[in-house]
Amino acid sequence: MKDEWKEFFEKNRNAFDTKEVPGSVWTNIHQTLFGKKSGWQPLRYWQAAAVVFFALSAFLLTKDKFVGRQSTNLGEFTATESFYIEQIAEKMKMIHSVNASDLNGFTQDFQQLEAMYMVLKEEMNQRPSEQVKDALILNLIVRINMLNKQLQEVEESSQEEASSVMS
Repeated sequence: MKDEWKEFFEKNRNAFDTKEVPGSVWTNIHQTLFGKKSGWQPLRYWQAAAVVFFALSAFLLTKDKFVGRQSTNLGEFTATESFYIEQIAEKMKMIHSVNASDLNGFTQDFQQLEAMYMVLKEEMNQRPSEQVKDALILNLIVRINMLNKQLQEVEESSQEEASSVMS
């Protein structure tokens, strides 16, 4: 039986190649296979909803890296930074009010830390990251510790002067 069909097709090949199936036949085949198309196609809506869901999920998973975490932490950082800068200003006033002439190289070290802070601050403005933020806060804390130590030394020297004057 296969051989008969094969022979038939080989003999009539030219007749098959020149003829085309009418478009209505393909339309009937398509409607039979996929059903009649209606105005409302729930499958298309579900597909669109799935695409929107996956896009939204991807955004929400990565938004902390790009948007949310930086803006939230920048607000927290600004509050922390202003607190520490206020503390530094108060301690600087206290040191200058004593008018200590010999600060034992304190001002040079303090100025170097301030210069480092400015470089870090510029880096934070250009490419904010957790590491830069932590380095900025650490710089502020080190400066406050230096000021506390200097205040303690100034107080001890003033107490020594007062006790030597009284004796």
